[in-house]
Amino acid sequence: MTDDLTTDPATAEGLGESAANFTWLLERFAAESAGVLDAIAVSSDGMLIAVSRRDGHADSERLGAVISGMLSLAAGASANYGLGDLSRVIMDYLGGRLLVSALGGGAVLGVVASKEAKLADVAYEMTLFTERAGAVISPELIVELQKRVSAPAG
Repeated sequence: MTDDLTTDPATAEGLGESAANFTWLLERFAAESAGVLDAIAVSSDGMLIAVSRRDGHADSERLGAVISGMLSLAAGASANYGLGDLSRVIMDYLGGRLLVSALGGGAVLGVVASKEAKLADVAYEMTLFTERAGAVISPELIVELQKRVSAPAG
């Protein structure tokens, strides 16, 4: 993988620099983080804004719906108990884990990890991604990313 964004497919699709960077960071996060099987970003209204794999759109849509539901439940718990803003939700299954982390601007990162993945390592990589990508989240960027992710894969 190269750090040169001019050769990135997202840039070739006509995305603005911030959207291309965000998409590239998500794809890189998923590809280079040990044990990460899939990663998506979801807006506060539950819409996909970025996916790590364009070929799994139906899976990403389902994962986005699950994450949206989790966010609603987490917000209810927070309101009930005064817990504050969401930091991270971790669901541990027999075959793997689902992690959700706040990105900023109302967006969240959803990550599916294998059972063999070291939870601390995945959480650390999610934190790094959040620090890098979360700083650029804006309503305008979310709209641009939603348009890209809803377009048919070419």
